Amino acid sequence: MSNPSTEKITLYTSRWCAHSLSVERFLDNNEIAVHKINIDGNGESRARLIEINGGYASVPTLIFPDGTKLTEPSLSQLRKKLQVDQPPNLADRVRHFLGQRGQTNKP
Repeated sequence: MSNPSTEKITLYTSRWCAHSLSVERFLDNNEIAVHKINIDGNGESRARLIEINGGYASVPTLIFPDGTKLTEPSLSQLRKKLQVDQPPNLADRVRHFLGQRGQTNKP
């Protein structure tokens, strides 16, 4: 039987980093389980992160169950890695909105 904590992504984060917060929100919105490690005031975790990133305390850093990592990834990179569908673009959202109102023009 596998340990559920080993199935999760480890996310190194910080309260002061806006990008870390957006990655946390993305993961939450997509219901992706993570083990969050906030490096603020946590010298041991910060030292480990610096070791992982070759001398840098870069956040967000994500360590995946398969051993791969992403450091400061874009949301597009996260979507690709996690195989999460892209959100609809503006034109698709407008078509969807108009379709709900029964006002679409079909080609």
